[in-house]
Amino acid sequence: MTVRTTVAVATTAVALTAGFAAPAMAAQATGATDNHRATRQAVRAAVKDGVPGVTLTAKDGRSTWSTTAGVGNLRTHAPRSADDRYRVGSITKTFVSTVLLQLEAEGRLSLDDTVEKWLPGVVHGNGHDGSRITVRQLLNHTSGIFNYTADETFARTYFLKDGFFEHRYDRKTPGDLIAIAMSHKPEFAPGTSWSYSNTNYTLAAQVIEKATGRPYGEEIRSRVIEPLGLTGTSVPGTRVTVPQPSSRAYSKLAETATGPTYDVTELNPALAYGSGEMISDSADLDRFYTALLKGRLLPPKQLKEMKTTVAIEGLPNAGYGLALIDRELSCGVHVWGHDGGIHGSTSVAVTTADGKHSLAFNFNGDWSGDTDAVIDAEFCGE
Repeated sequence: MTVRTTVAVATTAVALTAGFAAPAMAAQATGATDNHRATRQAVRAAVKDGVPGVTLTAKDGRSTWSTTAGVGNLRTHAPRSADDRYRVGSITKTFVSTVLLQLEAEGRLSLDDTVEKWLPGVVHGNGHDGSRITVRQLLNHTSGIFNYTADETFARTYFLKDGFFEHRYDRKTPGDLIAIAMSHKPEFAPGTSWSYSNTNYTLAAQVIEKATGRPYGEEIRSRVIEPLGLTGTSVPGTRVTVPQPSSRAYSKLAETATGPTYDVTELNPALAYGSGEMISDSADLDRFYTALLKGRLLPPKQLKEMKTTVAIEGLPNAGYGLALIDRELSCGVHVWGHDGGIHGSTSVAVTTADGKHSLAFNFNGDWSGDTDAVIDAEFCGE
């Protein structure tokens, strides 16, 4: 099961050459490993499929287990670390949604408020009408608002090789990103269908700022990162580097499944803003989703709203809540979490409904590897 939650428009593919793949096959594991044989195999399979390297941490009850495979640097062959920090892409959305639900619990806004109430005149033009769209519809992607990363000019400028290397440090504002979306017609009338749109969370982050008078990143820090002690997690703003310890990130920067591999580690993450800006590590993501599902961040009413899902067309075993995906695995187990992708980085974080068994991992490449196989191995394998 794959839900398209990346900031990038197209993933690109090719297996690594034998020269890179050979040293990447060794895997390292820490902690108890008896119950994770299938997970180790799935991680190795991802590297064999062409992913440069993988870092993964699982927590089951009081037991924490980590494994790595492949390399964190294709030039030096340095291995990945269990402590690697990485860009988490659309996992950012769950943090944004959590803050909005906290604000609702405090009576400072309602999910049924219109976007127009908080951002007057912003969602307007080409059939877009903020007075007909609610905050809830932003969060569950039923707004119909066009996805700005699907704009062809934006894609050529930021996701293909020539454009990326010329523009990766550009400073686009949220207003710039929203304006791109408003230049297109809506996908459908609000509330009548489902379509993943990064614009929804650009707007959601703006609602946080309007309701609190503070940058959305500061609200995430004070409400989630600091209370949970997420020392590897940050909202970088316009900072172009990833804090250490970290690995390099790689992409094909092409529409085809062949071609050279490029180091895309450095970029201005403000291009993703509230839809995919954040950085974290696997242990922090496990802690965040565990706390969320155990009710430590939201009252029962708001957590129930977050877990109320809508159908995702073409994916009968998954539903989308308020930045929380419910997926049923091959063995019948349900896990809740989110996927995330941004240039050179593919991440997943999920946990069981009781928060007792969690998993978070990252591929430092965006063109290959089966994330679903890794999830299924951890929760359904031996």
